[in-house]
Amino acid sequence: MSDPLSKMMTSPDSISKMLPAVPDMDTQLAMADKMIDKKTATHKGSHSYGSYFLEYSLMAEFNLLLKQKLPGIYCIPSAMSSLTWYGVVFIRQGAYQEGVFRFQVQIPENYPDGDVPKVVFENSVFHPCVDPVTHTLNVKQGFHKWKRNVNHIWQLLLYTRRVFYKIDLSSPLNMEAATMYERDMEEFQARARSCVTDWKEQLYLAKDHPDPHYLTFSSFQEQIHGPVRDKMKRGADGLNREREEEGGDRKSYVATGSLTIFSDKLHTPSNEGPKSMPK
Repeated sequence: MSDPLSKMMTSPDSISKMLPAVPDMDTQLAMADKMIDKKTATHKGSHSYGSYFLEYSLMAEFNLLLKQKLPGIYCIPSAMSSLTWYGVVFIRQGAYQEGVFRFQVQIPENYPDGDVPKVVFENSVFHPCVDPVTHTLNVKQGFHKWKRNVNHIWQLLLYTRRVFYKIDLSSPLNMEAATMYERDMEEFQARARSCVTDWKEQLYLAKDHPDPHYLTFSSFQEQIHGPVRDKMKRGADGLNREREEEGGDRKSYVATGSLTIFSDKLHTPSNEGPKSMPK
C-alpha cells in the first residue's frame, strides 16, 4: 500500500490543495468580534495589534454599528483610511432643531487599547461641549477612559447625538456658550438657531472630495428624489398595494433534484364554500 505522505511530497501542487478556502465575510466579521473580546489588553501605547488585526477590529466595530441602527446619525469608514470615519447627525428637536452637522471620528492607531477616539466637526458649532477653535467634541465627559470589551464606537456616536439634546456644563470647552446657556437662554437659543442656519448654507458646498465615502448632499431634484419621497410617504400600505398590482402573494419552491425555482400565485378562498379536491 502506497504511503500518502510520499505522494504529497512528490506532487508540487499537493500543498496548495491542502490550504483552506478563504472565509466569507460573515466568518471574517465573527473572527473580528472575537479579536475585540480577547482579554489580552496591553498598556497604553504598546501596540498589541498589527495592522492586520486592527483592520479586523474596525470591521467588527462597523458591523456592531450597523446592527444598532441608530436613528438620526449616519457614519461610514473612509475609503482611504479605516482610522477615519465620516459621519453626519440630524437633530430633530430642541435648541438645534433641523441642524445637520457633519463630523469625523478619528481613531487612534493602537485601538482598542488607546485613548478615546476623537469626534471633530467639519465647521464651528456653537455648543458648550465643542471647542470653538479645533471644533473637537469633549468626549471625555462621556468616556473618561476607553475600555476594551466595554466601549464601542457606536456608543461614541450615540453620545455625539445626545449632547445636542442634553447639554452638560460640567467641563465646557466653549465658555461663552456655557455662560450664555446658564444666564440667558433666549440668547443661547438664538445663537444655536444661527449656527443651524450657517451649517445649512454650507451643507451643499462640498461637492468634489478625494474620498468616495465622504458624505455629500445635493439640493432636491424632482426627477431623482421625487419618486423616492412618494414611496416614503405611502409607507408600508403603498408597498403592499404595489405588490398586489405586480401579481399578489406567491409561493415559491424548488423542484426535487433541480435548482430551478417555480412560483405559483396564491388564490384566496372564495365565499362559495369548500370545494372538492381535483382527482
